[in-house]
Amino acid sequence: MAAAAVLLAAGCSGSGSTTASTSGVDEPGGTSSTTDSTPAALEVTPKDGATDVTPDTTVEVAATKGSISSVTVKDADGHSVPGEVDGSTWKASAKLMPQATYTVTVKAEGPGGAPSTEKTTFTTLTPGITATYGILYTDQKVGVAMPAIIQFDSEVTDKAYRQKIEQAVSVKTTPEVEGAWGWLDNRQLMWRPKEFFPSGTKVEINAPLTGYQTGPQKWIANDATGAMTIGRNQTSVVDLAKHKMTVKRDGKVIKTYPVSGGRPGPETETRSGMKVIMTKEPAVTMDSESLGIKKGDPGYYRIDTNWNMRVTWTGEYVHSAPWSQGSQGYANVSHGCVNMAPGDAKWMFDNSLIGDPMDFTGSEREFAPTEGIGVWQFSWAKWQQQSAL
Repeated sequence: MAAAAVLLAAGCSGSGSTTASTSGVDEPGGTSSTTDSTPAALEVTPKDGATDVTPDTTVEVAATKGSISSVTVKDADGHSVPGEVDGSTWKASAKLMPQATYTVTVKAEGPGGAPSTEKTTFTTLTPGITATYGILYTDQKVGVAMPAIIQFDSEVTDKAYRQKIEQAVSVKTTPEVEGAWGWLDNRQLMWRPKEFFPSGTKVEINAPLTGYQTGPQKWIANDATGAMTIGRNQTSVVDLAKHKMTVKRDGKVIKTYPVSGGRPGPETETRSGMKVIMTKEPAVTMDSESLGIKKGDPGYYRIDTNWNMRVTWTGEYVHSAPWSQGSQGYANVSHGCVNMAPGDAKWMFDNSLIGDPMDFTGSEREFAPTEGIGVWQFSWAKWQQQSAL
């Protein structure tokens, strides 16, 4: 008993080291206890002090001994990188901001339950160019033909980059609508429904693109979200051969107007195809110098117009043209725009939404998809082939 008391006293007066372990005494019918203060062994990626880390690097913490209790990854502004534990490993679920310093804080438990905390830091590379982009027409009520549009300010130069970006973005519609992503060109990523949107559809766009690459030394440094609401169903057909516009609401004809389109010729004939109203501009000065026709050249013009609805980036509008009323309904005499009487153009301007479709027929000059919001120039099958995936 005396010997046991001495041993017990020795066991109660240890040094307090976090790595030491002590054992109790085996006695017949008694118990044995072990306290292991060995800390967890951790491997953190990127390594402590690493620099020029690419933003698409996945932050990872692995416990080779013990277990992970929690991990936080924050930049100098306090923005966190999300992630989760899977078994003995924590992995980040988002990419990193370029040109940022991150601190990784890991709380863990050793094999015997001893707690420990480890901190590391690393710095991401400074891009040659910070790539920028935006979600167009967000927070607007738009027409049934308006796709969700993510537009980059410079080209996404490689298909591999476009694939990763397309995988990262998403669209949610309420009610659910079938649709698909496609690239109109290397700057414009669009999600269009199989058919025109039903009226009242809510569209939410999520583009968490921080840390994605768009070209050599080009990295994105922001996320973006957007939303739009689909308005009433209004469609128009502009018959350039018959010089007539027919406007429908919910499939029923509500207006018919005489119009004049672009006069015949490779540079002036109004393009045929399914276009989408892109902007509404009450007053525009039409100037042929924007097309390379300078003052003094044949065909030069500069004229102020009202009630303009733009349908191509190449300068086609539907607008008021009191000077051509004698030709409206009879002949195509414009430089490419669709001319209407002032009152008719004012009604169209007031009663149209950006995103309303306008189908132009009766012209041999075809509208190229990249000349406007050209997603409806593709069949559904062809549009799906515009995906980078």
